[in-house]
Amino acid sequence: MIARVDAKSHTESVTMRPGRAFLNIDHVDKTFARGGVTTEVLKDVNLTIDKGEFISIIGHSGCGKSTLLNLISGLTNVTAGAILLEDREVNAPGPDRAVVFQNHSLLPWLTVYDNIKLAVDKVFSGTKSKVERHDWTMHNLSLVQMEHAKDKRPSEISGGMKQRVGIARALAMEPKVLLMDEPFGALDALTRAKLQESVMEIHSRLGNTAVMITHDVDEAVLLSDRIVMMTNGPAACIGEILKIDLPRPRQRLELVSDPAYIAAREAVLRFLYERHSYVESAA
Repeated sequence: MIARVDAKSHTESVTMRPGRAFLNIDHVDKTFARGGVTTEVLKDVNLTIDKGEFISIIGHSGCGKSTLLNLISGLTNVTAGAILLEDREVNAPGPDRAVVFQNHSLLPWLTVYDNIKLAVDKVFSGTKSKVERHDWTMHNLSLVQMEHAKDKRPSEISGGMKQRVGIARALAMEPKVLLMDEPFGALDALTRAKLQESVMEIHSRLGNTAVMITHDVDEAVLLSDRIVMMTNGPAACIGEILKIDLPRPRQRLELVSDPAYIAAREAVLRFLYERHSYVESAA
């Protein structure tokens, strides 16, 4: 079963249950001003996310996907509206929201182990002993199957392995929300597929809440509970929300011929194609 929700009906659902969602993006606007010019990037964005959900955000370049992720992370503040995590306003970065970027952002002079341990020490220095922090670092390395490379530096491992370390570092902070900005975008197809499967397995095991930006339709359908489709910018908003009602665990090869998977994929492609056509006709 695949449920489609348009922006209007979803806005109404947010209004009916304020503050009750795990993560609530409530009537959010975002504008940027530079050199006397104001650009409205996001307009009246409304989204509620339940604990343990995996949400993908998809849309054409310039639709404000990364801006929305930055607002949730607290790296930038909303212009209007509010973002609430467990009924507390998000207005600054915090360890309850960890970000995995397309660029792994590892410190090149530190080993794999030390890159993760740095985050663990920052978050848990007051609550975990030195031995406990070591064990927790190794535990998160094991989640992404990187224990064998713990003493290597980033220059000595592959791009896919670097992304595994980036994911482990984020998970080691025990965030309430894991935010991922096209985490597999720079990887080859085979490495990307393997990491997608790793993320699915980790999400199944931990039950963490995840919000991921992607341009990859198949990736969004494979990983997500819901896909949020953004309208084109400027003043982008949520155009449609697609619920992916496919049982977990999901097997990529089995889903290729699954009617529900095919229908979901077609729905997202249709939305993106229609938005692309709208841009071309307006040019």
